[in-house]
Amino acid sequence: MFGTAAAAALVVILGLNFVTPEKSLDQTIPHRHPVDSLQFRRELGVLLGPSLLGGNRVEALQNGVEIFPSMLEAIRSARRTITFETYIYWSGEVGREFADALSERARSGVEVNVLVDWVGSLKMDPELIERMRDAGVRVERFRPLRWYHLGKLNYRTHRKLLVVDGRVGFTGGVGIADQWQGNAEDEDHWRDMHFRVEGPVVSQFQAAFNDNWIKTTGEVLAGDGYFPPQPEAGDLHAHVFVASPSGGSESMHLMYLMSIAAAERTIDLQAAYFIPDRLMRRALVEALERGVRVRIMVPGKKIDAGVVRLASRADWGELLAAGAQIYEYQPTMMHNKLLVIDGYMVSVGSTNFDERSFRLNEEASMNVYDREFAQEMLRVFEADLEHTEAYDFQRWRERPWREKFVEKVVIPIRSQL
Repeated sequence: MFGTAAAAALVVILGLNFVTPEKSLDQTIPHRHPVDSLQFRRELGVLLGPSLLGGNRVEALQNGVEIFPSMLEAIRSARRTITFETYIYWSGEVGREFADALSERARSGVEVNVLVDWVGSLKMDPELIERMRDAGVRVERFRPLRWYHLGKLNYRTHRKLLVVDGRVGFTGGVGIADQWQGNAEDEDHWRDMHFRVEGPVVSQFQAAFNDNWIKTTGEVLAGDGYFPPQPEAGDLHAHVFVASPSGGSESMHLMYLMSIAAAERTIDLQAAYFIPDRLMRRALVEALERGVRVRIMVPGKKIDAGVVRLASRADWGELLAAGAQIYEYQPTMMHNKLLVIDGYMVSVGSTNFDERSFRLNEEASMNVYDREFAQEMLRVFEADLEHTEAYDFQRWRERPWREKFVEKVVIPIRSQL
């Protein structure tokens, strides 16, 4: 009797991992304002929380050859504090180099706080953690396997945030692992982007880190070492959005829906994992129906999770029939997360275009409003486009029956991919 009751309780607890939050959008948003209007930015800030801040500088870094040296240089320059949150942290050359840099700063008296996801760091050698802790780095794992976490075991932090001295921030798609090394020159070296940021919006990066640090440790990191006065560093306006299944889970979903609804001319999207839900597909179709050009770039055969590719393709028909242009990146795994609307608004960060990111993961993304920066990102998009193959509606209709069968199998679990 006791064993049966315990087993039933465990099933119920584990089942909670597959329940999406109660607050859920069920209608698309009509087009009212363009993304370059004050009203659009005002509504994003009021509805979703983050204030739009001016005076920022954002540098786009391409692939590990640019990304890792910039991050390590910032870490080695730290004088007071480092906060670092990531999903993937694996053993290997990159993992050791970051552990050594963080340890050196901690031994020099810098307050170093590192938060890695428990699932995302399963391939991390415990020796790396011990090395950092011995040097004085505070290393925490987000939601490790404990009985009191069983109901939230599926809720992972996917955020990628690095803040140095409260003044320099990084976000984007890269994890701490060797496949992000190099310059996407072959299938063993992934294509990705990360962003180095200075200016007032870095304080929002720090607040986003604090959110999960508090959940993990119960401690608030505060003081001018973490939140110093922020002088202007450039002329870009930006703000940072966070999503969490424990509160504000629909924030990222709503931000994307509002942004797509505001599009009047173009939507350019790079998505490492593109599994849009019904509402997001409908929003894209409505944009196409009002004359917006929609281009979507996804990974091709060289993807780290083939089941994701199958789940994604299952719903392409609706988009392709409406006029969406879908391209598959060929050389290697394309891990970019980039949205550019009307050549003005740019959204970057950790968020994938799928139900897991919108409803189950802890995510953080930054929106930038500037035509010059948007044009820079469109040049990146066009350069990547040269390495893609177009996927049209006829090809979708004629895909093999085996593929269609597997799609039916994975559709029920698509929110978990």
